[in-house]
Amino acid sequence: MSNANRMQGARMLNRRKGWMAVVLCTVVTLLYAQPPQQKDFLSFQKSFKRVGLAFESREEMLRKEFAAKGLTWPAKYMYIRSFKYDSQLEVWVKGDKKEKYRLFKTYKVCALAGGLGPKRYEGDYQVPEGFYYVNEFRPNSSYHLALGVNYPNPSDRILADPVKPGGDIYVHGSCVTVGCIPLTDALIEELYVLAAFTKNEGQDYIPIHVMPVLFKKDKSKELLEKQLAAQPEYKPMAGIMEKVYYYFNTHKQLPTIMINAKGEYMMAQEFTIPKKVIPPKFKENTEPRRSAARTVTFGENDFYPYVNTQPKFPGGLPAFQKFIDQLAAELADFMPEEGAKRLFIDVDFVVDAKGNVVNVKPGSRANNEMNNLIIDRFEAMPAWSPALRQDKAVPMKLVQNIMVEAKPKAAEKAEEEEE
Repeated sequence: MSNANRMQGARMLNRRKGWMAVVLCTVVTLLYAQPPQQKDFLSFQKSFKRVGLAFESREEMLRKEFAAKGLTWPAKYMYIRSFKYDSQLEVWVKGDKKEKYRLFKTYKVCALAGGLGPKRYEGDYQVPEGFYYVNEFRPNSSYHLALGVNYPNPSDRILADPVKPGGDIYVHGSCVTVGCIPLTDALIEELYVLAAFTKNEGQDYIPIHVMPVLFKKDKSKELLEKQLAAQPEYKPMAGIMEKVYYYFNTHKQLPTIMINAKGEYMMAQEFTIPKKVIPPKFKENTEPRRSAARTVTFGENDFYPYVNTQPKFPGGLPAFQKFIDQLAAELADFMPEEGAKRLFIDVDFVVDAKGNVVNVKPGSRANNEMNNLIIDRFEAMPAWSPALRQDKAVPMKLVQNIMVEAKPKAAEKAEEEEE
């Protein structure tokens, strides 16, 4: 070969290397490219008996559910997010590119193979982790119906076994798996119909992000941390998945995900994972338990088994019930973090002959802070109309039950708002 030919060959090789570097960092061509949309896609799918029956049984139900949630039907964009350890699969939809995604439904993944960590070779029984898209609609699957996941994607082709990385990964029915994401037949029918409509609306790819855990759940995150301690090489991948998870939760839009020449995922947008909002802890029982400050000594003969008129709170029973409800809301701040979500506290007290509330004694179920707050609030009551016996004001013992319900934790509230 002449020197000129060698130089020309070297230039061509350099061009190819540069081209490969660009492609490896281009999300559209690498992660989400698909063949052009098939004409009359829905009719083609319905030509298969199993899919046709699924449309008959699921389409109208989906329309109604979308309407009930104020969602555009059919969805123009769809995003699937699955969490391996937590066995959940979320479906997010929107009707316009500029809109934020909204959660349509969370499905239960009914079986799991393998453990935390990416799939790296054929026969490892691992469910892949990473950023994928639907690359196939399989109407005649051996597992009822199936949506293909484009494993191995370009990242996997670099990092997984170069000869036998594995393949044939699907979200499918029949509730069995050796490395896929299985749903029940009823749920895959619903998901398949929804995805078919979205594809027919023009979405060239439906992204599927398969994540190790639901990062906002403390127990799941703790399990992942243990796995990362034993498998530190897995940490960068888990870190980018967590970053993408929180980016989406924050913006309800998908970030641009790229792959570098090492096969590592990168996120184009600048983003810092928000600091975890720690639910405020209920106060510990540090304040000393005290007796009522306003204590009066009564003799055995000061109380009567019967009176002509019962004591009356200013404003009557409705006003007293309002007072109890407000007190119960305050007491909820002192409910224990663990244990019962509801607590019933009996409060003994006396309305004396002048209508003053004295000798307030909360039951033993109240902790120190509850005890002290109850005494403070009862003693700050306005004067009652005292009990009357033969037109004479007399003291009377009363017992009031207060039902205290624990407040939802901040994390639970955030989860409700997110959904």
